[in-house]
Amino acid sequence: MTCRFLLHTLAGASLCAAPVTAFAQNAAQEQVTVDARATGTPFPHFWEQMFGSGRAVLTLRADYRRDMQLVEQATGFKYVRFHAIFHDEVGVYNEDASHQPVYNWSYVDQIYDGLLAAGVRPFVEISFMPKDLALRPGDVHPFWYHEIVSPPASYSKWNALIAAFARHLVDRYGINEVSQWYFEVWNEPNIDFWSGRPQQATYFELYDNTARALKSVNARLRIGGPATAQAAWVDAMIAHAAADHVPLDFVSTHVYGNDVTADVFADKRPVAPHQMVAAAVHKVHEQITHSAMPQIPLIWSEFNATYMNEQAITDSIYMGPWMADTIRQCDGLVQSMSYWTFSDVFEEQGPVETPFYGGYGLVAERGIPKPAFLVFSLLHTLGDTRLPAPATDMLATRRVDGTLVLAAWNMAEPPGSVVPEKSVTITLAGSPAGATATVRRVDAQNGDTLDAWKQMGSPKYPSLAQIAALKKVGTLGEPEPVPITGGKLTLRIPSSGLAVVEVHP
Repeated sequence: MTCRFLLHTLAGASLCAAPVTAFAQNAAQEQVTVDARATGTPFPHFWEQMFGSGRAVLTLRADYRRDMQLVEQATGFKYVRFHAIFHDEVGVYNEDASHQPVYNWSYVDQIYDGLLAAGVRPFVEISFMPKDLALRPGDVHPFWYHEIVSPPASYSKWNALIAAFARHLVDRYGINEVSQWYFEVWNEPNIDFWSGRPQQATYFELYDNTARALKSVNARLRIGGPATAQAAWVDAMIAHAAADHVPLDFVSTHVYGNDVTADVFADKRPVAPHQMVAAAVHKVHEQITHSAMPQIPLIWSEFNATYMNEQAITDSIYMGPWMADTIRQCDGLVQSMSYWTFSDVFEEQGPVETPFYGGYGLVAERGIPKPAFLVFSLLHTLGDTRLPAPATDMLATRRVDGTLVLAAWNMAEPPGSVVPEKSVTITLAGSPAGATATVRRVDAQNGDTLDAWKQMGSPKYPSLAQIAALKKVGTLGEPEPVPITGGKLTLRIPSSGLAVVEVHP
């Protein structure tokens, strides 16, 4: 995440207080046909393979591990990315009185042991700079944990650290395990997380040294970058790696729904917040297609609807339509996307002060599921084959056993606005006679823990009884039957609602 949040706090507060307005919609009724017999296309669950989280030392907390287990059970995710494995609080690097490196892997081992015990592998972000190795130790980022964003004072010592780190991991876990991890160089070096100047040239120097040092330990280790904000530098990264024969196994970048087009596209094209992530993914996908490495994997290692703390967005039912529509638009363009973040065990602006403050996590403080957690839980049930569906507010999928899983939503933009309830009639072509259907939902009446918290009076420190009540609200209800008549079913979807239907043959 970036400190763009720090620059927009007041703007976020005004958005959350904005009056409710209506969002124009072409029709209150829709007719859609889904052919259950269609061949379809592969639909790997690219949006739930990896999640982001705060910084390395937080993984040692019991509530972090509780939330990780909760999200893993709901989504089956396989990788987690976090900042600052080389932060001084992890204790990896110091120098003795003779300025010779001293390595300490104790916390590193505890961090990665804990992840692997939970069935989750590290997506290793190589950051930030240990104080004793920093060229400018005073180059401190304004986040609460004050990470050092300086280049190294000595690339020979940096390279030795990277090689020692990689050797230790391979010695501890074995190359067959560690070769399945990913190593990403730094975080958002195109903004204030990197103080090298000029930024791109000095980042490439950091990347080149890091990649070669890592590969010197074992060529099977996977490394990539540039891990930029605002979908930047990917084309330049590929061109640089190809020209200078630098190892590059994948490319990575970030974007958020409220990033602006001037930053992402260097122009003033209009892009709605629910389309920004997909538009940026399309941009980078095209850059890769026309690059010297057209088959290189694209890993979107951070995304969300906003990079600010906006309660009306990340804590709300808005995330149902937003997430489903983002999946619809990004399908086929990216290997994996890492939602920022799975948990509000998170301290970029300091300790959490209240459960619902617009944090990025799927799970609020004290293990309270947000609507976004339930959204991911529902979307996890989608099949692994995508079927044609001539609608921009629907995903039609099929499981191996023939079950159709259909997601439909009713987008309300801007967040907090209200649109008319929508009726969607779906014709199930090719579905056998006797098929049955059920639906589960996330909307204002189903799973809205933010509203339930507000109904309690928005307690800053909920009681244990209130926490238990909120957790009860934050559960998916039992599937409700949906009648199929004449090969058709009809859904009514309220404003900002997401409905997921299973049609069993």
